[in-house]
Amino acid sequence: MAVERALRTGRPPAYTEGSIRRADPWGEDVQLALYLLYELHYRGFDGVDDAREWDPDLLRLRQEMESLFLHALRTALAGAPRSVEEAFASLLVEPVDPAGSISHHLESAGELWQLREYAALRSLYHLKEADPHAWVIPRLTGRAKAAMVAVEYDEFGAGRPDRIHARLFAELMTDLGLDPTYGHYLDHANAPLLATVNVMSLFGLHRSLRGALVGHFACVEVTSSPGSRRLANAMRRCGAGPAAERFYTEHVEADAVHEQVVRREVIGGMLADQPALEPDIAFGCAATVLLEDACGARVHEAWTSGRSALRSPLPPPDPRS
Repeated sequence: MAVERALRTGRPPAYTEGSIRRADPWGEDVQLALYLLYELHYRGFDGVDDAREWDPDLLRLRQEMESLFLHALRTALAGAPRSVEEAFASLLVEPVDPAGSISHHLESAGELWQLREYAALRSLYHLKEADPHAWVIPRLTGRAKAAMVAVEYDEFGAGRPDRIHARLFAELMTDLGLDPTYGHYLDHANAPLLATVNVMSLFGLHRSLRGALVGHFACVEVTSSPGSRRLANAMRRCGAGPAAERFYTEHVEADAVHEQVVRREVIGGMLADQPALEPDIAFGCAATVLLEDACGARVHEAWTSGRSALRSPLPPPDPRS
């Protein structure tokens, strides 16, 4: 892969513009390349110069792939709602038919190996939980900014490092016999999962997409509490361990409160200040649902066929741990 070689060697990426235009925006090559380029803005990589975060050759390549990804999202969502009320309406009620829902499956019939796979996949987001959304703070004002900071303060442990949500997820992984090292399961992740993480970075790194990032954040908070309740039940039923259960029970109450704050104060404040951003907020919500559904469908299809949902199966947990 051109990006990986460029990062390892310190040289410009070798590619042709035509190869980007012909690439599948949903495919593994594009999504993995974007993930690696975005990671330069988070914790970076051992052996890669920190200055490459702003390498113009890498940024140029990233911009071309972002354009491809964003165009694919807008095309897929051409008929999606453009108002906040319409975009969030279906998320505020539990679905009548939860078929295909990963959290419903795990709650009622999931096995421990499936919980471990789910945690390994989600670690690519949860070990950086709330980080991408923090980029929107300097782009907000007044009521929206104050509310966003209040929610993020909770996400980062409310001043207690032992309560940072990313740390709680690392403890969940330990309970499940997984390696909690940041980014450890990148090689196991499929393209739909990478897309769910990449879209946050895409929205967060562009001021022009600040409305979409708020829409994404609101969508996550609206759907988190009921999903977390089901996942806590799944962890309890499978005997995953107290830390595994605690991560989700923590989110049940916290995210129910966050949902109200984000919808009323962050979105409400943003629309009061910048009403023209309403279609962007709706787009961010719709993009989140689209990508999460695609990821869930890939996982569900694999599990119902008795296969691993990962690119390579996990090793069994170490019996000594």
